[in-house]
Amino acid sequence: AGRLHDRGLGAHTTGIAFVLLVASWLPLALTRQSLWALAIGAVLLDLAVQAVHVTNQSMIFALRPDAGSRLMAGYMIFYSIGSAVGGLASTAVYALAGWGAVCVLGAAFSALGLLLWAVTTPRRVTV
Repeated sequence: AGRLHDRGLGAHTTGIAFVLLVASWLPLALTRQSLWALAIGAVLLDLAVQAVHVTNQSMIFALRPDAGSRLMAGYMIFYSIGSAVGGLASTAVYALAGWGAVCVLGAAFSALGLLLWAVTTPRRVTV
């Protein structure tokens, strides 16, 4: 993902990763029927999250190399807050409605990320 960012494909990498992230929740929802679904879903989820994370880090360092550490610290604070919110929300949803609802929540958070990426990513217009 970092190399793709270096080649100018950071935004595309993020978009593809978000699509994979949304898609990863379908096999995860089928884990009661198949151990393969768990393996496929976990690999897709991990691949997508790592791609977004590495691309974000590459973009941050490219933004202001002289302030990379400070910017990365801010990014990691919000990354940790997001992880905590996701953990709390999924625990509450699991207690109320079970694993299927957790997968719906994960897909919804992922789709929200994809939507935010889609509306905030500048589009290149070619004529």
